[in-house]
Amino acid sequence: MLNRPKVTIIGTGNVGSALAQRLLTQNIANVVLVDVLVGKAAGIALDLYQAGAVESYDREVIGTDQYADTANSDVIVVTAGVPRKPGMDRNDLLRINAQIVTTSVPQAIAVSPEAIVIVVTNPLDVITYLTWQVSGLPPQRVIGMAGALDTARFQSFIAQELNISSVDVRAIVMGGHGDLMVPLPRYASVNGIPLTELLSAKVIAGLLERTRHGGAEIVQLLQTGSAYFAPAAATHEMIEAILSDRGRIIPASAYLSGEYGLANLFMGVPIKVGKNGVEQVLELKLTSQELELLEASAQAILANIAELSRSI
Repeated sequence: MLNRPKVTIIGTGNVGSALAQRLLTQNIANVVLVDVLVGKAAGIALDLYQAGAVESYDREVIGTDQYADTANSDVIVVTAGVPRKPGMDRNDLLRINAQIVTTSVPQAIAVSPEAIVIVVTNPLDVITYLTWQVSGLPPQRVIGMAGALDTARFQSFIAQELNISSVDVRAIVMGGHGDLMVPLPRYASVNGIPLTELLSAKVIAGLLERTRHGGAEIVQLLQTGSAYFAPAAATHEMIEAILSDRGRIIPASAYLSGEYGLANLFMGVPIKVGKNGVEQVLELKLTSQELELLEASAQAILANIAELSRSI
């Protein structure tokens, strides 16, 4: 048997299932789907395995409720949790999803102590902090996915406004994964052309607002669920960067220990992603206004961390 990379996905909801399909169809890794509903995990795994005969992929995929089956994973992805419903804030999910993570993550790390953990469960930044605490891992090996997703949304909205391919758009979103995230139009461009030369300040302000509420917009449209294709794509990008050791620069929720004047929290910042997880936190030169917005976002995350400490 070939020594192939192994990715464990905790949770077989829409995000976990869509991510598994991406990893398999691109022959990135063998996949283990874990869920307390073992029949669901096994059923999705069997369905994905049979699809391989059509789509010509040959990676292994299993569904289980036994963490022993996840042993020696290279990457563990935490998607388990309750999704948002219309009218719910990401923070409404805190207590429920914190309990799920507290139960599942230590079991996964016990059999894959060298793994890198990517967190998708909301509220993203505080759940990533909790994952770090309960895993016992160095902070560099725990990453929250959201920055890549928020940036993708910003890039998509820019492309839509300009009626161009999103492939030519580069942007970055920092801060927490919520209404106080900090899209940075100064660092956005289209094939090297600054965004500020292509769109008016008023239009850009509208794009920033839409980006901040990009997830809620989808929740309102779906009514019975939340986004999953884009979150799965963003998570796939991070996994591929880790397994291929590509040194990609991707915005993600990473542990800060003084960068941007902030410490002891996970928050969206540009990072270098490679085989060791977070290999570098990049410190951009921000304006005083941008720093104020980042500080406000950080304070909201720290308040959630304090609330989490009181509730568990």
